[in-house]
Amino acid sequence: MSRLESKQMFVRVAELGRFTRTAEAMGVQKATVSMAIRRLEEQVGTRLLHRTTRKVQLTQDGRAFYERCRDLLAQVEDAA
Repeated sequence: MSRLESKQMFVRVAELGRFTRTAEAMGVQKATVSMAIRRLEEQVGTRLLHRTTRKVQLTQDGRAFYERCRDLLAQVEDAA
């Protein structure tokens, strides 16, 4: 999975609030979403999400990263 795809997945998790909903929306397994987010957190060196059994919420760092990812994805879409 590319870094861009991981960022797309992170944005969807942030917007939908659940790994399961994100997996369903993107047509992938929940484990794929979980692994992508874990790798992304390792790459950026910080925790992006607070996880519970019911939902996920953005951390402070996650909120800032979400905004940057959303802007980046909008630029990519505009360029296409």
